[in-house]
Amino acid sequence: MRLILVRHPQPDIVPGLCYGRTDVAASAAALSLVTAKLREAGLPGALPVYASPLTRCAVAAGALGAPVKLDARLAEMDFGTWEMRSWEDIPRTEVDAWAADLLHYRPGGGENVLEVARRVAAFRDELRASSLPAALLICHAGTIRLLCSLHAGGGLEQAALRAASSAHRIAYGEVIELKD
Repeated sequence: MRLILVRHPQPDIVPGLCYGRTDVAASAAALSLVTAKLREAGLPGALPVYASPLTRCAVAAGALGAPVKLDARLAEMDFGTWEMRSWEDIPRTEVDAWAADLLHYRPGGGENVLEVARRVAAFRDELRASSLPAALLICHAGTIRLLCSLHAGGGLEQAALRAASSAHRIAYGEVIELKD
């Protein structure tokens, strides 16, 4: 299966906020840039389109003019009480506790990385079982890192840990292609 992964356009919020599962919209300018880039690349073409139901993804997917299947398993991690707080305002002891147990710690009381990995893997497995040759997914950096790590192989915990410990270098609107 061929997966084309697209990170949502830049959200319309101040930089430096933890916004994971918070439903923030993309800026209009960023949305226009990303949709134009995808159309220039011929996307989605005949590909089925799946997206996180969070507005920054769902609106970008809908702007492509193709039918979109929203799936909550593609949503970003829930950071609980850390959501919409400046990363600088989150106590260092909490960030350190997360770094010490990337798989099981619940940042802000939200989800842990292993839970996110389970739902993302369930989506991927269901999609692969559908026998579709390819699909376009518009989702989040965390979701994309997990999909890439699952694609690289190994067990679920190994993939989740690899994704959680990888540097976050996926740009807004970036397109990443995975092929089986």
